[in-house]
This record gives sequence, structure tokens and C-alpha cells, in this order.
Amino acid sequence: MRIHIATDHAGLEFSRKLQDYLRDKGHEVIDHGPSEYDPLDDYPAFCINAAHAVVVDQTAGVEALGVVFGGSGNGEQIAANKVKGARAALVWNTSTAELARDHNDANVISIGARQHSYEDVLSFIDTFIAHPFSGDERHARRIAQLAEYEQTGDIAGKVIDH
Repeated sequence: MRIHIATDHAGLEFSRKLQDYLRDKGHEVIDHGPSEYDPLDDYPAFCINAAHAVVVDQTAGVEALGVVFGGSGNGEQIAANKVKGARAALVWNTSTAELARDHNDANVISIGARQHSYEDVLSFIDTFIAHPFSGDERHARRIAQLAEYEQTGDIAGKVIDH
């Protein structure tokens, strides 16, 4: 599987170690930055580029997912979710990693590098990669409503007050 990764300065060490770990497991890893530590870096471009690459790959039929890191993971999730077609979930344990895939067909996860041990992060990512979308009708319907809103500004034919 192709895994797109991005971070900010807070997650740089996690990102480097994680890339080696994922490559050792046979994944193709694409690093969207940063390439060096800068305590004043701006994460949005890194995370948006990673999420965009996931969407492009998936649209082309390539099996791909994304992982973005930051101190808390909150801003990185927000950035990734600005990409049309990205469904980024904030993950803080294996249950949320599993549910992100099972219920939301998340294609990107965001993790707070300052919130978890490296071993915990590995378990979250392994769970996310291994767990498929359930395909359950209610979950598919809700995902379709979100996609409809991205496209039209409406949900299930109901005009949203803008």
C-alpha cells in the first residue's frame, strides 16, 4: 500500500521513524514534509499535499492512505479535511483508528505526536491500515451525504442555510 505522510516540527521524529517502520513492512511511503526541523514551520501545506495525494491515488485506483502528525493532531486534521475527497479522522487509540475506517472510510488519520508514545502510534497506524471500511449501508449513506455537500452545498436534497 502507498502511505502518504506529513507532519510539522512536533511530529518530525515520529514521522522519520514511522517511515522506516512502514517501509520495513513493505509499504511504499511518500513523505510530504517537512524535510528538516523548523520550530516555526507551517503544517497546512504539508498536510494538504499529503491528503491531496491520497485522493489522487485513490481516484486513480491506487491503494493509498495518509497519516498526518502534529503536536495535538487537531490542526493537521483540519488541514487535511480541506481537500475535496479527503476524510481525515483524529485518532487517539486503536478503537478510534478502527472506527475511522469501519464507519467513516477515513483515508487519512491525524495523530498528536506529543500525546502518545511511539509504540502506541504504531498500533494506531497498523490498526488503521489493516481495518477495512465495513460498507454498511448507513455508513455509506452518511459518507455520500458528506460528498454531496462537498459537491453541491446540499445534503440529501435539503438546502443548507448558508
